[in-house]
Amino acid sequence: MRRTNLTEPDGTWAGLTLDVRTRPRPDLCLRTAPHRLLLTQGGDPVLLGVVHPPASGVSFFRTDRYRSPVPPLRAHKARAYGGSAERWAHRFAELLASSPGTPLHDGRWVLSPDPRLRHWNHGRREPAEYWSSMLIDGHPDGYVDWYLHNGSWEILPLRSMPDADDSRVRAYRKQALDGTLPPVLLWWVSGLDCHLILDGHARLAAAIAESVDPGLLELHRTVPDDEADAETRHAVSAYEAELTRFAELRVLHGPGVPDGAEFAGPALIRRLDEARTGHRPTWAWPLPGGTKEWDRIAHQTAGRWEHDGLS
Repeated sequence: MRRTNLTEPDGTWAGLTLDVRTRPRPDLCLRTAPHRLLLTQGGDPVLLGVVHPPASGVSFFRTDRYRSPVPPLRAHKARAYGGSAERWAHRFAELLASSPGTPLHDGRWVLSPDPRLRHWNHGRREPAEYWSSMLIDGHPDGYVDWYLHNGSWEILPLRSMPDADDSRVRAYRKQALDGTLPPVLLWWVSGLDCHLILDGHARLAAAIAESVDPGLLELHRTVPDDEADAETRHAVSAYEAELTRFAELRVLHGPGVPDGAEFAGPALIRRLDEARTGHRPTWAWPLPGGTKEWDRIAHQTAGRWEHDGLS
């Protein structure tokens, strides 16, 4: 896996691109059948979902078989990194490249410290209240509501969230207070319209318990190289065409007409950013056996869940 630093126009570090090769299918794999979702890890079912038509949401069941691909993060490492998102991003990238049980497969990915869900606290609620509201409730089963929460990009834990007095959470609460808490690693899954927690359930619980904003790193699939090059060329062409249009208006109407850079420049920046780091749909693979196989797995792992009007 090749890593490349992303920077803002002012040179500020903005994340990593991960160019993954020789991984045709991930170990943490999303599989589908008609109106059905199944997340497996190393072949074990982790999360089952039923999509409610007409796309109003997903009922889910967690099996408690999920295992983080990230080994325990030691306190001395947290102190050494000092809450640096850049250093943690490189560390997580190393672990994702070498560990089983990750969602990485061939293509380009982005590991970014600025997921979109950070921008939804319009009411300026306290961190504990806001981040608690972003967690999707329910264990072992619950519901991802696309009607009420469309586009809010909530967080779905892959196992039960620990209590505030859990021993791991207590240890992390000290780090939350001194600013050295490692970030929570999230995976954006378009088929669920939410983030899954790959690592950091206890760290997120600690941040909520102390009412501090957690550090976040979001992993998402992004634009392939050839598509990125084509989109970049289109963005530059559109920018040049807009400047030409303004130049023609200046000839007709005089120098009172602006040169257009003030309007075309921000649009160019947005399009270039989308071309290199934009979100792309999460890949999924057909479930062999389709709905019948999904029902068999659900019956084995979720008992009566599939018979309660959810499938």
